[in-house]
Amino acid sequence: MKSSLQKILKIFKLEAERGYDNHAVMGGLDRLLDHWLPEARVDGIPEDLIQIIENRLRDYPRLSPTSRAEALEGLIKRIQRGGAPPPMETIPSEPPDEQQIERIDLLLESTLDEQVQVEVSETAPIPAPVPEVRPAAAAWKGEPAALDAQVTVLPGIGPRHAQTLARLGIHTLRDMLYYFPRRYDDYSRLKPINRLQYGDEVTVIGTVQSVGVRSLRNGHTQMVEAVVSDGTAALRVTWFNQAWVSKRLQSGHPISLSGKVDQYLGRLVMNNPEWEPIEQQQLSTNRIVPVYALTAQITQRWLRKTMNEVIMYWAPRVQDPLPPEVARSARLIDLPSAIIQMHFPDSWEELENARQRLAFDEIFLLQIGVLQQKRAWEEQTARVFETEDAWLEEQVAGLPFPLTGAQQKAVADLRGDLVSGRPMNRLLQGDVGSGKTVVAALAIGMVVRHGAQAALMVPTSILAEQHYKNLLGTMTGKPAPSEDGVGALPPMLQDWEIRLMIGATPEAEKNDIRRGLAEGWIKLVIGTHALIEEPVQFANLQLTIIDEQHRFGVEQRAALRAKGENPHLLVMTATPIPRSLALTVYGDLDLTVMDEMPEGRQPVSTHVLAPRERERAYALIRSQVKLGRQAFIIYPLVQESEKTEAMAAVEEHARLQSAIFPDLQLGLLHGRLSLDEKDDVMRRFRDRDVHVLVATSVVEVGLDVPNATVMLIEGANRFGLSQLHQFRGRVGRGGDQAYCLLVPDAPDAVENERLQVMAETNDGFVLAERDLEQRGPGQFLGTSQSGFAELQFASLTDVRLIEKARHQAQALFDQDPNLAGPQYQPLTIALRRFWGDGRGDIS
Repeated sequence: MKSSLQKILKIFKLEAERGYDNHAVMGGLDRLLDHWLPEARVDGIPEDLIQIIENRLRDYPRLSPTSRAEALEGLIKRIQRGGAPPPMETIPSEPPDEQQIERIDLLLESTLDEQVQVEVSETAPIPAPVPEVRPAAAAWKGEPAALDAQVTVLPGIGPRHAQTLARLGIHTLRDMLYYFPRRYDDYSRLKPINRLQYGDEVTVIGTVQSVGVRSLRNGHTQMVEAVVSDGTAALRVTWFNQAWVSKRLQSGHPISLSGKVDQYLGRLVMNNPEWEPIEQQQLSTNRIVPVYALTAQITQRWLRKTMNEVIMYWAPRVQDPLPPEVARSARLIDLPSAIIQMHFPDSWEELENARQRLAFDEIFLLQIGVLQQKRAWEEQTARVFETEDAWLEEQVAGLPFPLTGAQQKAVADLRGDLVSGRPMNRLLQGDVGSGKTVVAALAIGMVVRHGAQAALMVPTSILAEQHYKNLLGTMTGKPAPSEDGVGALPPMLQDWEIRLMIGATPEAEKNDIRRGLAEGWIKLVIGTHALIEEPVQFANLQLTIIDEQHRFGVEQRAALRAKGENPHLLVMTATPIPRSLALTVYGDLDLTVMDEMPEGRQPVSTHVLAPRERERAYALIRSQVKLGRQAFIIYPLVQESEKTEAMAAVEEHARLQSAIFPDLQLGLLHGRLSLDEKDDVMRRFRDRDVHVLVATSVVEVGLDVPNATVMLIEGANRFGLSQLHQFRGRVGRGGDQAYCLLVPDAPDAVENERLQVMAETNDGFVLAERDLEQRGPGQFLGTSQSGFAELQFASLTDVRLIEKARHQAQALFDQDPNLAGPQYQPLTIALRRFWGDGRGDIS
C-alpha cells in the first residue's frame, strides 16, 4: 500500500480511538488535506479515490460523532479494497428514467424548503448550511441543483439579508461561490508583543488582561479598551463605537488580534483590529484574510463567516468543466480547490495557482466559443465574385499614387475571400493614414460591378459624411480636391448609385434611399445606425463594411448582416490591436494588418509639455497660422464640473478667443451641439474660415483637414495612448511637417513618463500594447462584448496564458468540434453559462 494511504489510515484509526472528536490532527481532519492531497497525487493514487476522500473530509467537521464514524469506516474499507467503489455507489451504465430524476429533484427541493430562515444579528453564530443535502443527482445531472437555489435556503439568511446581498449581485449559492474578494490582508505573520514595531501589520496571540468601556466627546463616542498580554509584554487595544466587543471579550480568555500597529503617547497600540477567540476557526486573523466588497448593513466579519460556511460545503460539489486531460496538460489545479483558495488561501502561492486556473478557464471558454463561431461562419456559403487581373490592374493604374505593399496584400486578401464561396469575415486593421479607404473602395468595386449592393456603416455622422465624399469621388472618378488624397479610380458607379443616410437626412430623401435600396438601383449606401432601422431593405446586399467596428455593439453588427443572405463582412479599425487581444477576442476573424504608411507622410513631431510651458504651444500655433496652416486644441470635458478640475472646451474657447488669440478665428466643436451646428463648424474649419478648432474627443475619428498641422491636447493624462494616437492622426495629412503637443493637468512624474511614450514612437502597435498594459482592454472594445465582458481574472497582457489556453482549446476543438462526447457535457454547460445569450458575433 502506498505511503500516503498508510499515513491517512493511521490518522483515521487514531481519530476512532479519540471517539471521533476531530482532534487527531491539529485544526481538524479537513486541514489534513492541505498536505495529503499533493502527496497522494505524487503517489499515483486514483483520482476518483482522492476525490472521495477529499469530499468526506471537507464535510467531517460538520458531522455528528455517529456520522463521522460511518464516514471514516466507509473510507477505511474503500482504501483497503484498493479504491474500488462498492456496488451501491457505482454509476449505472444507463441514465436514470424521468421518474428517478423527478424523485431526486423533489427530495432536494423539499430538503431546501424545510430550512429554517432566521434573521441573523452581527453577533449571532451562523449554523452550518444545509448539512444533509447531498448532490445525489450529480452523477447524471451535473452539479447539485441547490447551487442555483436562492440564498434564503441558508439558515440565518431571511428576506432582509437576501435583499441586502442582492445589492452585491449575490442571489444564489452559485453567486456566493463566485463572489471573490477584492483584496487580501496578510495576517499570517505572528510576532511576540515585545518585538512589535510601529507600522507593522501582524497577528498577535495573547490573553485578555482587562477590558472596559468609556465615553468620549460628551458621550457621543464609546471606546472599548482592552489590555492583551502574551508573556513578553502587554498591548493596549481599542475599538471605537463597538460596545458589543466588551460583552464578547472576557478577562483570562486567549484571543488572536490582527491589524496595524499604531502609536499613542509614545506607546504602541492597535486600533480597531480584527479579533477572534483562539478556539474558533480563524477566518479574520492569523492567516491571509479575504476582504470583500461590502454594501450598507453588511459587515466584513459577517460576510466572511457566511462565505466560509458556503464555500467549504459547496465548493467541493462544483463540477469541474475542464476535461481532465486538458487540466493535466496545462498543469492546473482542480476548480473546487481554486474556488476555495481564492476565498481562503492557505498561502500566496496557492492563491496564485487559483488565479491561474480561473484565468485559464476564462480564456479557454472564450476561445472555444470563438472557434465555434468561426466554424459556423465558415460552413455558410456565399456568392462568388470573380475579379479579373485586367480589371484590377486598370483600377490600380488609375490611382495618383502606387499602393503600398501592405495595401496590395490587403487587396489580395479581400479578393481571395470574395472568390472563396464562403462569407468573408475579415478584420482590416490599419494605422491612421495607412490607406484603408482605397482598399475598401476596391472591395466595393469587386462586388458592385456584378450588380450587387454594398453598405458601409460608421459610428458618427461626421465620419459617414467623410466616407461618402471620399467614396463618391473615388468611385465616380471625380475626387473632391480638398480631401485627403484618396484619389479616383476609373468610374465604377454613377453619382445617383451612391447615397448617404444618416439621422439628419430629411425624411423624404430617406424614403427615396429606402426605395432605391429595395429596388436595387442604389448600389452603395454609407450611413450610421440609420442603415439598420427596420424600414431599410436591400434587394441584393452582398458586402457589409463596418468602420471603427469596436464602437458598435454585437446586436447592431448582426442587424446589418441580417439585411442580406450571408453577405461578405469586412470590419475596419484605425486602432492598432495588440497581438494578445487579437488572439483572444478577434479569433473568429481573419486578420489583415496594414502596418505601412504611404510615401511622403512625415512622422508627427510629438512633445510633452509641463503646464507652465503652455505659452510655447500657443506660440507654435501662431507661427503655423501665419504660414497658412490650422490647429486643433483638444479638451477632455465639454463644460467645467465641480467634481473635476479638468479644463473644459466651452470655457477655454471663450478664454482663448478673448485673451490668447484675439486676432484669430476660433471654432468650437463638441458632442452637445446639434448636427447642423457641428456641420457648420466643420465646414468653416475645412474651408479655412476657422484657424483654430477647440474641441472635445469628438474629433477622434472622421475629421480630415489636410491643412491642419498642430494638435494641442490639454489634460492629455486623461486619455489613453491609443486615443491620443488617434488625435495625432488628425494632423499632418497634407504632407507638411506636423506637431502634437501633450499637456497633462499637473506635472506628475508618473503621468509624464506614460505620455513620453507618445514622443518616442509613432508606431500605433507599440502604443496599443502599452495602453493595454496601463488601462486595460476597455480602450479597444468600447461597448461590452459578449463573453469578453465576463473576464475577471485573465489579463490580456499575459500572452503566455492566452497562447496556452488557445492551444488547448484548438486541440480539443480539432478532436471534437461539437463537444458531442458525454465527457464534455460539463464543459458544454459551462460554455453556455459563460456566453449567456451572446451566441452571435463577438467581434
